[in-house]
Amino acid sequence: MQSFLMIDARLQSLRVVARCGTITAAAEDLGYTPSALSHQLRSLSKDLGVPLLEPDGRRVRLTSAAWTLLERSHALYAHWEGIRAELHRAAGVGLGRLRLAGFSTAASAMLPSVAVAVMRDFPDSQVRIIEADPSACFDMLLAETVDVAVVVGTSDLPPTDDPRFDQRPLFADPLDLLVPVTHPLARVTSVRLTDVAEERWIMDRPGSTHHHLVSTACAAAGFNPRQAHTVVEWDTGAALVAAGFGVALVPRLARVPGAEETVRVPLTGDPSPARHVRTSVRAGTAEQPEIALALQELGEVAARVATTV
Repeated sequence: MQSFLMIDARLQSLRVVARCGTITAAAEDLGYTPSALSHQLRSLSKDLGVPLLEPDGRRVRLTSAAWTLLERSHALYAHWEGIRAELHRAAGVGLGRLRLAGFSTAASAMLPSVAVAVMRDFPDSQVRIIEADPSACFDMLLAETVDVAVVVGTSDLPPTDDPRFDQRPLFADPLDLLVPVTHPLARVTSVRLTDVAEERWIMDRPGSTHHHLVSTACAAAGFNPRQAHTVVEWDTGAALVAAGFGVALVPRLARVPGAEETVRVPLTGDPSPARHVRTSVRAGTAEQPEIALALQELGEVAARVATTV
């Protein structure tokens, strides 16, 4: 973790504990041992003269004083990040590194070109790409192990007005119905979700972003999908669809193999289900040179993608 030069690192640790929910998970994100992190927080509590953690069964929870401290610190962090960005621009230098994170489709279809652009303009900067689920992206942003995240918006993520982050929309990625070439719907130009309510469904594992997205779309159409098979990778899902084991919803941006054995059918209806893709950075960091370039490049990639989805 890159500590803030002018802000107590123990406060950053408290922020990550609040986001992760446990000492163990926060310690893993921060690269500490749980005992070292606990010692940090006890030390901060002693210096402030107020309790920050209290027992909650076998776990701990933040006290009201801790939540007050965190709420008042959001503007402090954003202001300091803005100062650092301004200093780097004035000096004509960058941070020397950029960590990009995103869900699988973004990691393959968008982030490589962003990394190339940053390495071209900042040849001395180390650029790293991490494939991660959206929730993990926010954990890594807060722990400062990631600088820019591309996520699919879902209800369990921080809201777009969360003061800890600067989140911006990129594009909407429509979902298509994937059916085998032998399916009657393979010959139609569009389909409503209600037309496939009785089908067997091939879906991601419960709790995943895509499972939530498909379940929500089907619920909006008035039915609960009957999940017959559970998959993680698009390759597996496409193979099961091609073999006639069910249908699936796939994002238009996703590269699905076996195109000769399956057919994508555009969905119609109001609203038509889509993944809403957005970027997120820590509040105040958007003007930091490498991050600003990455956001600009992501906007350009999104504009090109929007013409094809």
